[in-house]
Parts: sequence; structure tokens; C-alpha cells
Amino acid sequence: MKVHFKVIGLAISFSPTTTAMVKETVRLVSWFQSDLVLIHVGPKSSEKTEAMQRLKDGTGIEADKIKVFWVEGKPAEQILKVCNQVGVDLLVAGALKKENLVNHYLGTVARKIMHKAKCSIWMITEPSTELRPLKNIVVDAEGSISSMNNILTLACTIAANEQDAWVHVVRELKMLGLALSAREQCTESEYDELQRSMVREETTLVQNELDRIPHPNLKINIKLLSGKSGFELAQFAKRKTSDLLIINAPQRKFWLIDRIFTHDHEYIFSDLPCNLLVLNLEKKNG
Repeated sequence: MKVHFKVIGLAISFSPTTTAMVKETVRLVSWFQSDLVLIHVGPKSSEKTEAMQRLKDGTGIEADKIKVFWVEGKPAEQILKVCNQVGVDLLVAGALKKENLVNHYLGTVARKIMHKAKCSIWMITEPSTELRPLKNIVVDAEGSISSMNNILTLACTIAANEQDAWVHVVRELKMLGLALSAREQCTESEYDELQRSMVREETTLVQNELDRIPHPNLKINIKLLSGKSGFELAQFAKRKTSDLLIINAPQRKFWLIDRIFTHDHEYIFSDLPCNLLVLNLEKKNG
């Protein structure tokens, strides 16, 4: 299955980073040949209308490919309402920076959007009008074969738009199984062989999926991590000075309780190592 974002949405706040956020979003629109939806939460005025028109004119996108929505109310609620109404596949949003610290986190509005969005989300940590190339893309390939194929396909599609890009595919090595085997009087040599066998099995699983996906001239690195997967994934992305981290959205049932983000993804959301793409294909499948 080829992942394609037919409609990309962007919330316009008319802040100092707005022009950069628009430019970052236009790059994605160009890659995926998408329509663009611009959303402003707040009262409409002649000044804002003129500013919005300048933003539209600056995109270089055909007028009939851009829709603008002016809404009022709670920002996260209204943004998601528009996304649901018009069928946004990918919502682009900005991550806020902690005061006096160098790491990033999801602000209140962004976090609410992450909790409730039915579409995919692209979080940008440092929007810039001078677009930075995505040289190192880290992909969390956990989950079913279908979800792995989707996320690898997307990663390869994005990387194909860049020159000399690396795609780092991460899988979790299930150390619990190894520990239980050792507990059952497994010898040291047997334990080592079991570990090597698991590494081969996981690597082959990823490679088999990659073989099904066109990725000419892309550099691929398969990495197995052990430990708390979200934490290790974030640390790996930092070590690789990644430009983009791609993960699958948690299953829908996890969004219904307050402890959603106490699972592994919280390590990523609380301290974003780079731009983050949360892939959510649920609305297309049900």
C-alpha cells in the first residue's frame, strides 16, 4: 500500500514562525501532490484576510488547490473539527521549545491534537524559511507486517525526495524472551545463540519488507534496540542527529484514557529529538 496524503492541513496563527511553517508545509504538498487546507482559529479581520492572501500567494500553489477556514472556539477542538470535515490526511503543526532549555516538547494545543487526531501529524521543531534537507530519517518499524510496510513505504518515499538520505529502520529486540529463556537454565552459549537467532530473525523480517518496496539509491540501516523502546528510540534518533523520526500512532483504544502517553511514546513527545511524523491510517481503514 502506498501512503499518500491527498489533503494536508496547517493551522495559521499569524505568529513570527507562520511564514516558515507555510514554507515547510508547501514542501510536503509538493512531495505528495496534495491539496492544502489553511485553518485560522480566531476572529476574521481585514488585516488577517490580507495577511492570509499574501501567504496563499507566496505558496506558488494553484488557487483551487488551497482552501481557507476561519473558525472560532477552542483551538485544538476547532482545528480537529475542520480536519475531520474536509478529510485532512496530514496535519502540520509546530512544537514549542521549553523556556531556557534546548529540548522541545508538545505544547498544550499540540498535545491535545496528538491525543485526538484521526489523521497523521507532522510536528516541526524548528521551522525555517531556509528548508533543511532530511538527511537522516529514523523509522520505528514496530507493529504488524502491514503497519511496517506502510511506514517503510512512507519513509522511502520521503527519502527519495532528498539526496544522499539515510533511512534508519529500528526494531525492538524482545529481551524479555531472552531473559525467560536464561531463567529456564539456558546455558551461556545457548543464550548467545538465541540472541543471535533473534537478531537474524528481526533483520530478515525488515529486509523482506524492504525488498517489496522500491528504494533505489537509498541508504538503509537496520538497527535493533533493547530496553524501554520509546526511550531508546529517542536516544538513537539523537545519536544519529536525525532530521525526522517516523512512528505509528498508538492503537485507537489507548487514546480513550488519560494514561495514553505514559507508554513508550511519552519519552519521545516530552523531549522531541527532531521533527516527528506520527502516521495514522486508521481513518482510512475504518
